[in-house]
Amino acid sequence: MSIIETYKPEISVDCVVFGFDGSRLKVLLVQRNDEVPDEELEGFNNRKLPGSIILPNEDLDSAAYRILEEYTGLSNIYLHQFKAFGSPNRSSYADEPWMEKVKRLNISRLVTVGYVALIKINNRIKQQSSSQKGQIVWLNIEDYRHEHLAFDHKDIIAAALESIRLKLKYEPYLMFELLPKKFTMTQLRNLHDTIYQKKSDVRNFQKRMMQLEGISALAETEVGVPHRAARYFTYTKRKNKND
Repeated sequence: MSIIETYKPEISVDCVVFGFDGSRLKVLLVQRNDEVPDEELEGFNNRKLPGSIILPNEDLDSAAYRILEEYTGLSNIYLHQFKAFGSPNRSSYADEPWMEKVKRLNISRLVTVGYVALIKINNRIKQQSSSQKGQIVWLNIEDYRHEHLAFDHKDIIAAALESIRLKLKYEPYLMFELLPKKFTMTQLRNLHDTIYQKKSDVRNFQKRMMQLEGISALAETEVGVPHRAARYFTYTKRKNKND
């Protein structure tokens, strides 16, 4: 009977929000300003993915959209569920006290469902100053492994990257969710190469990209750059066959 009473599993949602600044792929993290002040936790990096326990009358997708809007102020963005994480050893020595003392949650086990979100990093991000939300931080994707993130969030980010790489093989137009309305072919190639961690051949890459439905060259070129001005391109979203 005591086992049933103390075992309190919960379901949460964690969002891996990717953004692109024109040259670097970044992931959005939250700085937990409401960290546990215990001396034993001193030096612990309180950065984490934006996430939350799902509300009693909330489904998973609704929770993910709520979390994204709370942290970024954005609502109409690309989002997909990619994996659930349920290891009994997900939390570290610092996560459980934080959940108990700050969030006032006594949880024996926390299973989380991961979502990937793609946003244009030049969008205005609504930064919440509330201690319940914390400050948002954009981290270069190649640096996340060097961070001491909460829970198993390193594993979640790694899985999210792999998920995006697989989806782009069949849905390459998803890259344009990360780019501004006008972009150069160099920006597009930088984004592609950063995601896949490899260097593409310039000519072959442009030829392949121009075969994608919806991409077209503009008459405009870069202005005020210290190099030869590059042509801008744009992408028009594909319409559904039923539209």
